Amino acid sequence: MFITDAIAQTTAAGPGGLMGNLTSFLPIILMFVVLYFLMIRPQMKRQKEQKAMMDALAKGDEVVTSGGLLGRVVKVADAYVTVEVSEGNEVVVQKSAITTLLPKGTLKGL
Repeated sequence: MFITDAIAQTTAAGPGGLMGNLTSFLPIILMFVVLYFLMIRPQMKRQKEQKAMMDALAKGDEVVTSGGLLGRVVKVADAYVTVEVSEGNEVVVQKSAITTLLPKGTLKGL
């Protein structure tokens, strides 16, 4: 007596239909586009430049390692580079540890 019958009703299309759903996702899509251009793309460009620099390493180049060592490249292998840090002292480092290629003549006392 106190309970009324529940009758299923069909819902009408919401305001805007498909365009309403698309505009609700627009801020999320916009955030991903901004994230791509501000973070992902510059990092990919930096990685490409680093790889090109490592491939171009040659004997006589002056480099800085990630540990802060400055030296002249004496020998280049596939994955390792031998760097002369002072007269007669050589250190073998991984190619990926080379961070900067210095201009020729920077290390005059070496």
